[in-house]
Amino acid sequence: MKNRCFRTATPADMPRILEIIRQAQRRMAAAGSLQWQDGYPAPANIASDLAHGYGHVICRSGQDTPKRGQDEAAKLVPANATAGKDSPDERYPDANGNPDPAVETILAYGAIVFDGEPAYEALDGTWLTDSPYVVVHRLAVADEALGHGLGTEFLNRTEQLARRRGIGSFRIDTNFDNLRMLHILSKNGFTRCGKVVYRSGEREAFEKRIDSGE
Repeated sequence: MKNRCFRTATPADMPRILEIIRQAQRRMAAAGSLQWQDGYPAPANIASDLAHGYGHVICRSGQDTPKRGQDEAAKLVPANATAGKDSPDERYPDANGNPDPAVETILAYGAIVFDGEPAYEALDGTWLTDSPYVVVHRLAVADEALGHGLGTEFLNRTEQLARRRGIGSFRIDTNFDNLRMLHILSKNGFTRCGKVVYRSGEREAFEKRIDSGE
């Protein structure tokens, strides 16, 4: 899956994001996981992400769209590229400045938050650090993109954003029975630190120290 880009999500992305969330909910149910089976994440959660600038997406750019040449395709920032600002927004805009769905397909969504997570203040356990951190919530991958490492790619891109801000900690949580996410966190160097409690129940909490990249 080449020619991917990573960018901040826009309101125009909402229908596709909700589709991916519903796909993830169905997969969790089929796997016997209790996570995301109570209506969360709801459209209001995603709308709030977008309003605060938290929502980010990984996209696949189109290759057979007419009237789009190689020079324009180069404007899309690959998901493994290094950019000079928090989220690259070099994308094909429509008349309103939104991404053009004719030339890209959203494959993964997540909320990247630098404002902290209140539930983490009451961790039943011990965090690795006491420093400012980034957290990812509501990470989901489209059905057709499974098996291509997009969960790991999203986490790596989040680390890049945090590193550029001078943030040295990455925190995240998931359900005890979300085996796919637990595997992704394990292979990407996250350490289990304890449990946190939300309205919907307990979650396993993880943290990873982010190196400076020097």
